[in-house]
Amino acid sequence: MIYGIGIDNIEVNRVKKQFDKDNGFKEKIFTSKEIEYCETKANRALNYAARFAAKEAFFKALGTGWRNGMAFNEIEVVNDDLGKPLICLYGKTKKIVEENNLTNIQVSLSHIKDFATAVIIIEK
Repeated sequence: MIYGIGIDNIEVNRVKKQFDKDNGFKEKIFTSKEIEYCETKANRALNYAARFAAKEAFFKALGTGWRNGMAFNEIEVVNDDLGKPLICLYGKTKKIVEENNLTNIQVSLSHIKDFATAVIIIEK
């Protein structure tokens, strides 16, 4: 049964501007595994933006928004061996998902030159 659906679209340049400020944005928003992955890509900002969009879409699908002690870096986007994106959760975010008996999270990422989009479906 579908619990929630979230979608987010972001301008890549908006994420890149945050990196240019060097204000700890990466570490605040992304896990070390996400940073390691994105830093290997030719267009790092595009990959970061897609993951940022996934985190925003996740909070929308959860129906709470970004609150209740949850953090962006508690939502991690990884890829399986075939490149399919998967969501891993940590901390308070993982606890809330478990407490609500949410069993499956599907994620789809897409990006082009200037925009990144993510869709999240959470099942119960």
